[in-house]
Parts: sequence; C-alpha cells; structure tokens
Amino acid sequence: MTVLSDITNSPGSVDPSGAGYLPGLAIDLVILGFHHSQLKVLLLEYENTGLFALPAGFIQKKEDLNAAAHRALTERTGLQGIFLEQFYVFGDRSRHDPSPLKAILKGKGISPSKRHWLLGRFVSVGFYALVDFTKAVPNPDALSDRCEWHDLANLPPLMLDHETMVQKALDTLRAAMDRKPIGFNLLPETFTMGELQTLHETILNQKLNRSSFQRRMLSLNILERVDKKWTGRAHKAPYLYRFLQDKK
Repeated sequence: MTVLSDITNSPGSVDPSGAGYLPGLAIDLVILGFHHSQLKVLLLEYENTGLFALPAGFIQKKEDLNAAAHRALTERTGLQGIFLEQFYVFGDRSRHDPSPLKAILKGKGISPSKRHWLLGRFVSVGFYALVDFTKAVPNPDALSDRCEWHDLANLPPLMLDHETMVQKALDTLRAAMDRKPIGFNLLPETFTMGELQTLHETILNQKLNRSSFQRRMLSLNILERVDKKWTGRAHKAPYLYRFLQDKK
C-alpha cells in the first residue's frame, strides 16, 4: 500500500480505476536530507487524519521504473540529478490495509467505493535518496497537506510499514557507505576529509577514528586530492578532495 503522489493535481478527479498506471505496483521514497551534521527524512502529513507517510508514486504504463522514481523525487523536492537507488521490494500480504487510504480520501472529500484502485493491495519498490535539505523545496502531493523535513531521531508514527521502510533504507545505506561515493551531492565540489567524516558519522550515528577513516576512504579510489584549504596557516591547512567523476 502507498499514498497518492502523482495521479492528479485535483483530488476530486482521481480516476478510481487507476487508468494509465501499472496496477498493484507503487514506489515509496525514503528521502534523507543532510546539512551541518543534521539528518532528516521528508514526510507527508494529512490533515484531519493524524497520518504521516513517506512520499510515494506510481508508474505510468509507458514509463520505466527508475524514471518514475526520479520523477516522484523531483516533484517532492524540486531537485534533479540526485543520488537515488532501489533498496528493497515490500510485498508481504500482511502490509495491505485500506483503512489509512480511506481516511485520506475522505479527508479530501472523496468517498471511495470498495473497488477504488488505491484501496487494493500494492507491492511497493523502495528507493532511497540523499539530498542537501537546504536546497530542496518540499512540495505536497495531491492528497497531502504538508511535505516537511523531520529529524530522523524524532519521527512521528508513520502509517502502514513506512517505519520499516525508513529503517531498511538506513541499513542499506550504511552498509554501502564504504563502497560508494554517497556524499557527492551532499558536500561542496571540494571538501576536507573532516567534512566527509562528519557526513559518515551523522549517517552512521557514531564516532569514527580519524586515521582509520582517512585510510579507508583513500583505499577506495573514489577521491582525488586537489589542493590545501586556505586557512592563512599553510603548514596546518587540510587537503581538499573531490569525488572522481567516473566513480559517481
């Protein structure tokens, strides 16, 4: 089950048959925002229901899955060219519960029939994205009232299995951090090793040994040393790095 993100700009005109979209298949987005040692996640809120959920989307019949995920990401954040990766497929029969969607639709003045396609069972493909939350312009979808950043350590209760999705995305991201240049759209074009370490520590929620971290990052061959950062004291200035283009 997922929530509406891109069917229409007018909730009253939602096609109850889901015409033009792949039936029973949805996308859920765990959009993580980082800035200055803060880690947040983007959530939709539905007035008069007390419900919070991850941004989501559906796949048009003539659209590739990844293209649909990027489209949904851009619609919710206003950003393009953002790191986005599939991390899991959520398909357990137990996750099907039409009651939250009924409440959301009724909150927008829609009285759904039992055959309304949003009330059916959905298999959801999970994607996670990493953005600088100061550069995003959150935008609610057709059925939500607010789209806002929430501190990862203090999230409101989420509908259905969305809390599981957030944790699964974090686990997948943390496991991949030693293999991928995850910070290329979260850090300036050139950055210090200390800034890169702060990003990793924020996502992992733990302190890392400075020397071990630097050795590990340099061994991955994803960084290029550029120059020293100007501080007015050349002998103490840290080196600047950037991600190698062909490793992104």
